[in-house]
Amino acid sequence: MLPVNFRLFKKKLSENRSAFRRFLNKTEKVPPRGIDNLTPVMAREVWQEVDCLSCANCCKKMTPTFTPADLKRISRHFNQTPDEFRKQWLRKDRNNDLINKTEPCQFLNLQNNKCSIYEVRPADCAGFPHLSKRKWTDYAYIHKQNIDYCPATYKMVEKIIARTNG
Repeated sequence: MLPVNFRLFKKKLSENRSAFRRFLNKTEKVPPRGIDNLTPVMAREVWQEVDCLSCANCCKKMTPTFTPADLKRISRHFNQTPDEFRKQWLRKDRNNDLINKTEPCQFLNLQNNKCSIYEVRPADCAGFPHLSKRKWTDYAYIHKQNIDYCPATYKMVEKIIARTNG
């Protein structure tokens, strides 16, 4: 597994973003045959190639949505009430979802790209980047967003396009 090369990632993204988005738009409506069986295989390949700790772009450029269960679990970790935790660390976005007040994430250690609350992190973080969680049609729209930030998502879409001749 090699560290993420951000210069190469950004170059490839700028060259392929439009084509990847067209593919994702098309397959969101009409998925290629067998794609739901292919995505777990491609995800395993991707995780052999992408080192998240060399990247942490998700923690630097995005924010999770905090659920009520996340609030209870994480606030307990800090010996706070959910309301105290929310007031200290979170804000509401335009959709009224609770998200981080700051970017990068306040729980990211920038020296080693590790999460300081990894064991109790939000469910959104635990599932990211959602490569093969559900049916392709349920997550293609998420992949459209994540290709801009996540080298693993980019690589997954790249592999699926190559495998399906998309």
